Amino acid sequence: MPRIPTELATRLHQQAAAARWGVAVGAFAEALERSARKAGATDAGSLERFLAGLHLEDLALACACERGDEGAWEHFVREFRPALYRAGSAIDAAGGRELADSLYAELFGLKERDGERQSLFRYFHGRSSLGTWLRAILAQRHVDSLRAGRRLDPLPEEDAPLTPVAPRVEANPDTRGFVAALHLALTSAIGRLAPRDRLRLGWYYAGEMTLAQIGRVMKEHEATVSRHLSRTRKVLRADVEAQLSSQGMGPRERDECFAAASDDPGALDLGVMLGTGEARKNAPLDRSESEGVS
Repeated sequence: MPRIPTELATRLHQQAAAARWGVAVGAFAEALERSARKAGATDAGSLERFLAGLHLEDLALACACERGDEGAWEHFVREFRPALYRAGSAIDAAGGRELADSLYAELFGLKERDGERQSLFRYFHGRSSLGTWLRAILAQRHVDSLRAGRRLDPLPEEDAPLTPVAPRVEANPDTRGFVAALHLALTSAIGRLAPRDRLRLGWYYAGEMTLAQIGRVMKEHEATVSRHLSRTRKVLRADVEAQLSSQGMGPRERDECFAAASDDPGALDLGVMLGTGEARKNAPLDRSESEGVS
């Protein structure tokens, strides 16, 4: 990747008002290069277009906080703590405030490697706003805590249906956070669906049943099943977008959530979210199903 020309780095440094936090042009240029490298902006033309579209002021603040600048940290806490508390409460009404407070240690970087603090701010690349990135990280931490809690759950009964779980893939925090935010919103939206709508989705997407098979079980025409699935998908999409919007995400950030989940679904498991195994067990049986539809 070509290095950022000094003239361009200086101009972007001024646009970001990075000097306010004592961030030098060279340090800011390094942050810009990390962001461009992550996005794969390799040629000179795409590099300048990409950098011009970043949230430069947020990136400068993150650089200063990563360095431990006291003034930057005071500004960050004053401006972002209320939003973090609101996001935490939206994710977990009971423990959201504690969840938000626990994030500060990672942001500051209490752990060290080779004598340097490992601040989470290093992984902020400015492609989304700092507030959106923080909410995504918060959602991921909540999902991580739920996953850790499940290790203490009792093993299923021997005859209980097994649902395969996608392997956990390590990714950078912002991508994992967007997937986690979408996971929480989708789980909530699915929970508000009518039972029959949830059954159709589970059988079609997680159970891999055909429209005809679902129609025989539910006593519906194949075309009717297709129309119901199409309507339910639209309802889910609208519900998820409304939830993400309520967390302060604009159209660009919402698109990043969907794109991140499409590229790397991580722990997203429709079988678990839709309760497919339980749904199949309780599904009304008819002659066609007893003869082999599964």
